This record gives sequence, C-alpha cells and structure tokens, in this order.
Amino acid sequence: MEFISAALSRYVEEHTTKEPDYLYMLNRETHLKVMQPRMLSGHLQGRFLSLISHLMQPQLVLEIGTYTGYSALCLAEGLSPEGRLHTVDNNPEREELVKKYIREANLENRVIPHIGDAAEVIPRIEGTFDLVFIDADKENYSLYYDLVIDRVRPGGLIISDNVLWSGKVLEAVKPNDQDTIAMLEFNRQMVHDSRVEVVLLPVRDGLSMVRKKLG
Repeated sequence: MEFISAALSRYVEEHTTKEPDYLYMLNRETHLKVMQPRMLSGHLQGRFLSLISHLMQPQLVLEIGTYTGYSALCLAEGLSPEGRLHTVDNNPEREELVKKYIREANLENRVIPHIGDAAEVIPRIEGTFDLVFIDADKENYSLYYDLVIDRVRPGGLIISDNVLWSGKVLEAVKPNDQDTIAMLEFNRQMVHDSRVEVVLLPVRDGLSMVRKKLG
C-alpha cells in the first residue's frame, strides 16, 4: 500500500496538520482491537479528506464503507452548518466503536451510520450528494458509482480509495483475482466517462477524484 519510503512518509506526516485527539485515539484503538487496521485512512489521507470537505462545505455527504469511522469523521469536519453525512457498512461488529467516536466528536446529529448492503441502503437515503467517498468492497466499485453518479450535483465530487491497489494495477492479473480485475475496470470506467473529469492521485494506495461536469 505504501509507495514512498517510511522516512519520507514520516516527514510528510510531520509537516501535515495534526489530527484531532479523538481521531488519534480512534486510530490507536483500531490498531489495537480491529482486524486489518491498514484499512483505516490514517493521518495524511484523513487530513486530505478533511481539507477537501472544508473547501466544499458540503450539505450532504455519502460514504460507502465505514470501517471504524475515521474517514467519515474527517469528511464531517467540513460540513456546512446544516450538513449531514451518511456512512454505510455491512459489518455490525464495528457499529459500537463507530458510534463511540461519533459521540467523542460531538457529531451524533450530523453523522448517520447505516448497517446493511450499500446497494440497498443508498436508494433509501434522500437528497442530492455534494461529495461521495467510496472505500468498500472492490468488486462493487462500479456498481456504487453507477448508483450515485446521477445523484451527485454538477460540480460535486466522487472520491474513491485504493485505486492503485498496492500497485497490482500494473502487474499481470491472475484470472481469479477479481478485486484487481474490478479495480482496473473501474479506473477505465472513470477515465472514459464523458460526464466527469478525473484525476488519479498517488496518495497512499491511490485516490481517484472525479468531478461531475457542470453541463
């Protein structure tokens, strides 16, 4: 997942604004208690998501793939005064941890967690999305994109994580490697979609930033 040296990565984080204390504790608790802690966005990516959200001041944000809630809380930092963030995950075992840190951040009325299949939950969330963050099961990235693209306002953003997939997008793909095949197809889909502008950023494991065109 990491494409720069550990020393350079430390330098980058040392010269990036610190995460709030509650996010530091969430990061620590995730690494101590939850399987696959590398799935957490972490300091640098979290500050990047927070910065984008502050620039946009979104009214409605959708996150697909909550994990332990770190990225949701980062994105919630820039919400407009009446803004809301909906975050969807299919694993109920982490629900209490997510809610614990939503309370720590004093965001109980602004961050709404959903447990269930995202393809079923998303249609039940009302409104037009200003910002969507996709960080869930890779085989369904294209499905999630198709579910939200018509509901994102012109000028809105869809950000997708792990689009470099630990560098596997450049390797010979094994026929049974469905995640890599899905990620390659998703990246092709983005760059060929005339409705959007896309920039693929080599931040951590790759972030695809898609802006829906104004007309």
